[in-house]
Formats: sequence, C-alpha cells, structure tokens
Amino acid sequence: MRSIINISLPASLADEVKKEVRAGNFASTSEFFRHLWRLWKTEQVASLVRASQKDFSKSKSKVLKSLKDLR
Repeated sequence: MRSIINISLPASLADEVKKEVRAGNFASTSEFFRHLWRLWKTEQVASLVRASQKDFSKSKSKVLKSLKDLR
C-alpha cells in the first residue's frame, strides 16, 4: 500500500528536481525522492559499519575460537 506525502520546497529546489526529471535522470518526482531516501538509508548502514569497524580496531570485539564461546 502506498501513502501520499506532500512536501513544501523552495522554488529553486523544486526547479532542480523538475530539471532532473525532465533530463531523464528519474522517471518521476516520486522516483527522485525514493532515490534520495535510498541514499540516506545506505548512509545510515554505512555509518553503523564504520562504527563497528572502529570498535573492532579498538579490540572491543570478542574473538570466537569455537561455537562454545557464543555461550
């Protein structure tokens, strides 16, 4: 099920979105914003991975030698 969300943009930003759609870079305005949402979600996941990598490099992670170490 889809929901409709209305947003208000400054004219200059709305013009940029329309320009990208007209140029064929996106099928519609909705697709433009879905793309932005995917990029935002990807950045969130990447941020979590970077934080995990920092923890790992600081030796805050546990090295498992066998499945018994999970208990």
